[in-house]
Amino acid sequence: MPATPSTQPGTPSEEELRSLDAHWRAANYLAVGQIYLMANPLLREPLRPEHIKPRLLGHWGTSPGLNLVHTHLNRVVRNRGLDAICVWGPGHGGPAVLANSWLDGSYSETYPDVSRDEAGMARLFRQFSFPGGVPSHVAPETPGSIHEGGELGYALSHAYGAAFDNPGLLVACVIGDGEAETGPLAASWHGNKFLDPVHDGAVLPILHLNGYKIANPTVLSRLPEGELDALLRGYGHLPLYVTGADPAAVHRAMAEAMDTALDRIAAIQYEARTDGSTRRPHWPLLVLRTPKGWTGPAEVDGLPVEGTWRAHQVPLDHVRDDPGHLAQLEAWLRSYRPRELFDEHGGPAADVLACIPDGIRRLGANPHANGGLLLRDLPLPDLDRYAVPVDKPGTTRHEPTQVLGGLLADLMAATADRRDFRLVGPDETASNRLQAVYAATGKAWQADTLPVDEHLARDGRVMEILSEHTCQGWLEGYLLTGRHGLFSCYEAFVHIVDSMVNQHIKWLRTTRALPWRAPIASLNYLLTSHVWRQDHNGFSHQDPGFVDHVLNKSPEAVRVYFPPDANTLLATADHVLRSRDYVNVVVAGKQPCSDWLTLDEARTHCARGAGIWEWAGTDDGGREPDVVLACAGDVPTQEVLAAADLLRRHLPDLAVRVVNVVDLARLMPAEEHPHGMPDAEFDALFTRDKPVLFAYHGYPWLIHRLAYRRAVHPHLHVRGYKESGTTTTPFDMVVRNDLDRYRLVMDVIDRVPGLAVRAAAVRQEMADRRTRHHDWIREHGTDLPEVADWSWSG
Repeated sequence: MPATPSTQPGTPSEEELRSLDAHWRAANYLAVGQIYLMANPLLREPLRPEHIKPRLLGHWGTSPGLNLVHTHLNRVVRNRGLDAICVWGPGHGGPAVLANSWLDGSYSETYPDVSRDEAGMARLFRQFSFPGGVPSHVAPETPGSIHEGGELGYALSHAYGAAFDNPGLLVACVIGDGEAETGPLAASWHGNKFLDPVHDGAVLPILHLNGYKIANPTVLSRLPEGELDALLRGYGHLPLYVTGADPAAVHRAMAEAMDTALDRIAAIQYEARTDGSTRRPHWPLLVLRTPKGWTGPAEVDGLPVEGTWRAHQVPLDHVRDDPGHLAQLEAWLRSYRPRELFDEHGGPAADVLACIPDGIRRLGANPHANGGLLLRDLPLPDLDRYAVPVDKPGTTRHEPTQVLGGLLADLMAATADRRDFRLVGPDETASNRLQAVYAATGKAWQADTLPVDEHLARDGRVMEILSEHTCQGWLEGYLLTGRHGLFSCYEAFVHIVDSMVNQHIKWLRTTRALPWRAPIASLNYLLTSHVWRQDHNGFSHQDPGFVDHVLNKSPEAVRVYFPPDANTLLATADHVLRSRDYVNVVVAGKQPCSDWLTLDEARTHCARGAGIWEWAGTDDGGREPDVVLACAGDVPTQEVLAAADLLRRHLPDLAVRVVNVVDLARLMPAEEHPHGMPDAEFDALFTRDKPVLFAYHGYPWLIHRLAYRRAVHPHLHVRGYKESGTTTTPFDMVVRNDLDRYRLVMDVIDRVPGLAVRAAAVRQEMADRRTRHHDWIREHGTDLPEVADWSWSG
C-alpha cells in the first residue's frame, strides 16, 4: 500500500509522557537488576550481599539510551500501526533489549519459564551473564534480534539489508558512537543511495552519542555540532537532534523527533510510490545525545561515573563486600520507584504497558526478526537448460561462472514479482562473468546517472559497492529477514569480511539450538577470479586462504565446495541455493576450463562429494592402484588430468587412480563433520598405504589438517599454493608453486617404490620441460603450446 503523506499528531499528551517515562524507568530497573541481582528482584526486603551475583558482568552505560529508544519506538509503532524491527548496534546493551522484550511479553512467550511476574523476573535477573544462562549482549537468544552483539560496525548495513524488498517495513537502527568509528559503519552510511523508496522499506538511523567508549571519548561526540551536522548531511541525511539529561524534556523531544522523522519517511514514500518522484530522497536521521550511564550513580568512591567512561560496564563493582557500594546500589534501584512500575505479582503495571504495541507489532515478536518464518523456497529453474554438452571428457571448454550466469538471470526473472533474491558483490558482477543477470534486473542505484552508465536501475536487485563489508552486511540483513542471495567476490579480497562471517557462523550455530528460530537461507559465497587465474593482477590478488578460515569454524554450519567444471558448478549452485542455515563457500573459475562431466555425472559426483574418475585412471579391472592422484579445484584438476595423461603415455604399466574432491569436508572424519567420510569409505577411496599425490587449490597444509587422522596420511603429499605469486602466465603460476603436471609426474616417480631408477629418464624429461617452460615464457610471453593447447586424450 502507498504510504500516506498526512502527518500524525506529533504532540504527546502529559498522560502519554507519564506512561513513556514509566516504561523507561521499568526498563532501566530491569537492566540494573540483570547486572546485579540473583535474588530479591522487587526489593521486598533490604538488599543483602547474598542477593548479589558473585561475578558482575554486563554493560550499563549504553542501556538507558537503548531503553529510551525502545520505549519511543513502542509508541510510534502502536500509534501508527507500523511494521517495524530494530537493529541494536551497541550490542553489549543486552540488558536493555532483554528488559524490553520481557516487558512486552515476547520474552515470556518465547521462554515460558521466564514468566512476566516476580518469579519470572527473578529468572530473568539470575540468568543474565550467569553459567547456563544467556549472554551479556543482544544475541540470537534475544527475541526480536537479527544482530549479534559482537558485530561492531555492521548494524547499519544489516538494517539496509533488512529493508531491501520489504516495502512495508521500518528498520530502526541504533548506532553507538564507538561503533560509528569503525570502517564498516563509515561505508554503510552510503546504503541510502541504494534504497528504493518504491520497492524497499525505510531505515531510520539513530546515532546515539553518549560520549565514551570503554576508556576513551568518541570522535563524533566531540565534534562541534556544525561539523557533525555537515558530515551527516553530506552522507545524504536530514538530521534531527535530541539532547539532554532531564527525562521529562528528553521524552518530549524524542517523541516529537520520532514523529517528525516518520512523517518525512511517509512523505518520501508517498512521493515515490504515488506521485512517481524519481529524485533521490534525503532520509531522516536521529542524533540522540544523552549521558553515558544516565540515571546511574553520579559518583562512586569520590570519582565521577554518570556521563563518563566509568559507567561503561559495571559502575559499582564491589557490592558484595563493600557496604557502601551495597547501599548505593539499593538507592539506585529504588530511585526508579519499582512499586509504581510492577503490580503485587511482579508484572508490569498498566502505565508501563500503555505504550506497547499488540501481537506481532511488538519489536520482540515481529516475524521479520525471525526471518525463517517468512522464507519461501526459490523457484530454481531446471539445470538441463544450462548444462554444457560433454561427449568426451576434457575436449571442450567453457567459462563456468558464465554458464552459471544464465541460471542466475532466469532466477532473477522468476523472482521479479516476489523480489526475494539478490546478488551482491564489490563492483565485480561482470568481471566475474555473471553479467547475464542484467537481462533480468539492473544494478540498484539511486544517485545521479550519466548517459555513459550501463545497467543502473532504481529497482535493481544486483547490489554493487566497493566495500566487501557493506555487501556482506546487506546480504546478512536480507537473509536474516527471510530472503535469499549470493555474494560474488574475488577470492583474495573476501578476507576483508573474515570477522563478519565469523559472527554469522556463530549466529547460525546458536540458532540451531533454538527451536523457535526458523531456519534461514544459507549465506552463499561464490569466490572466483581466483589465485590460479590472477596471473594478470599479480601477487596482491593471489590468496586462497578464506577456505582455511571458514573450515576452522563450527562444522555443523560450514560447507566448502570446489566444482571442477561448468556442470559441477551448476549442480553445486543448485544445492547451495536450496540449503538452509549454512555458510557455503563455492570456489570456481571464470576463465575457460575443460568440461569433464555431463550434468548427470556432475549431479552424482556432487552428491558423493568425492569420487574416483575411472575414465581418467589406469587402475581398472579391480587392480589396486600404485598411486592415487587426487585433486580439488578447477586448475588442480586440470593439472592432475594432464599428469595422468603423461603417465598413461610414459609409464603405461603404472596403475594410477584419479580421485576428484568437490566437497572438502569429505576428507574429515565422520565424527568431526557431518559430511566427513567414515574410515572404511576413505580407505577404499584413497587406500591405506599407497602414495597419494594431492593437488589442491589452496594452501597445502589444510589438506594435511583435514586428513591427519587417516591411515594413509604418512603417505600423503600435497601440492598447492605456497605464496609464490607474481604477474606472469597462467601455467607459470602452477609451475612457481610446484603444482604443475610435470612436477606431479616427478612426484609420482619419487614416491612410488621402485620407480626412481626405472623411470629416471621420464623424470629427467619432466624436469627439462619445466626448464623449457621457464625459457619460453620469458621469450614469448605466453605459455608453451603443448600446455596452452592441451586437451585430454585418454
